[in-house]
Amino acid sequence: MLKTFDLVLIGVMTATAAVTYTIKHRAELKLEEVHRLEAEIKLEEDTIDLLKADWALQSQPNRLERLVKAYDDELQLQPTQSTALVHAKELPMLKSEVPVPDVTEAKASAKGATEASAKGATEASAKGATLAGATVTTKAQPVPKPAPRAAEEDEADEIETGSVE
Repeated sequence: MLKTFDLVLIGVMTATAAVTYTIKHRAELKLEEVHRLEAEIKLEEDTIDLLKADWALQSQPNRLERLVKAYDDELQLQPTQSTALVHAKELPMLKSEVPVPDVTEAKASAKGATEASAKGATEASAKGATLAGATVTTKAQPVPKPAPRAAEEDEADEIETGSVE
């Protein structure tokens, strides 16, 4: 009986050692992966820093002024006019904000346009011409226009630079 118990204990110890070794091996693999990811992150951070420094160098006003002077004939750059800038409220409405056309008015105009296109198709076929498709015209909605600015709004829209004088 003692020999069977000893064999069972040896089997349990072997299984425990195998499980322990497997867990240790997985932990080492995960640690290697963490180190690899940390190295990749460090490389990306260094690349970002390098690109920021390069951007600062490329966008220096003195350099840009030299380039503008060198390529002035080709580019014909002009300063932006202050009238070319608009506020968000001056832009046209989004499609979702456009009013829905009246259904009865659309049906009446579509019915008249269908009759007119059928009449036009009959005349065209009588003349021997082929008509690929009839165009249906509907009454167009007016395009919304921006509201004019008031003098008080212009003063309120100015941006403070926060410079110390």
